[in-house]
Amino acid sequence: MLDSASARKKKVQENSEFLPFPFNKRNFCYYEPIEKRIDAARVLVVNCLLRYESDLSELAKAEWGDDIPTKLRLENKISSMACDNIAKNVIRLVRQPKFLTVHLSEIEEAEKDFRPDAIVMSGTLSDFDYYNPEHLEKAMDFLRTTKTPILAICGSHQLVGVAFGCKLKTLDGFEPWQKRTNRVVEYQYRFIKIVDVTDPIFAGVAGRSRESAEGRVWQDYTLEDDVLRVWQNHGLQVAGVPEEFKLLATSYLCKNQMMVKRSDNQLIYSVQFHLEKSFEDWSKNPTRWEHPNESRDGRILFENFLKLALAKKNQETR
Repeated sequence: MLDSASARKKKVQENSEFLPFPFNKRNFCYYEPIEKRIDAARVLVVNCLLRYESDLSELAKAEWGDDIPTKLRLENKISSMACDNIAKNVIRLVRQPKFLTVHLSEIEEAEKDFRPDAIVMSGTLSDFDYYNPEHLEKAMDFLRTTKTPILAICGSHQLVGVAFGCKLKTLDGFEPWQKRTNRVVEYQYRFIKIVDVTDPIFAGVAGRSRESAEGRVWQDYTLEDDVLRVWQNHGLQVAGVPEEFKLLATSYLCKNQMMVKRSDNQLIYSVQFHLEKSFEDWSKNPTRWEHPNESRDGRILFENFLKLALAKKNQETR
């Protein structure tokens, strides 16, 4: 008669084919310590949410009315969390990090004064026709001309799309103004499909090796089926891909999940998902052994972006 440990092991082996995991049917995830592989980086963090009544369009003032203070309190609460998550990625991935957080309306002046190696732009909450149009146009002019590498997240991914000629649609095809509420949304962790594994932002995937040159381990679902697991929270999408951009990842609800521009001496990566959530997940876990790698795919992309931004700067200064 088998002892209890052997009996449990045999039972697991017998039932392994029924485990609900899509790749290799493993009932565990890899533990990966976070290492700081980047020596130094100056990062400009851009808050793309609304702060004050002066940030609002006349449409927003008219439609929100007496609710303006409540709406702005929510915007400020979310912007604090969003920018904090971005800063945590910089702090925990870079040995000597320097960052400055500014509002969307201040991005041009901040770039001149701070001289960042990279710019990371936060998500948004409200539709862009609720924004002060002068702030939006100024930001879009900046996006079209800056040579500083940019990583644009969620709502700022959409702003990049608009700046370069695309329209925004709800996930079920409506104009944003036609469906302000009860939108179809992508929410929580979802799988998205990489469509160009050769892009350097996916370093270590194209070779299909278990480890990249630096020892980083991609998850099985990425190595075996070019899939990323990322946090989603949006009800709008960029309709199509702007000219001079290349599509990098897609999904069934939102076709443009990730894109890049590598022309006119610009490097702009934009992602519809929230790759910055990595260390929010990490900090919320009761122990470091309880699945601390929820957003690890996003963290790897964030780190790779910083390395590409620094490489671009080094190449320009030679």
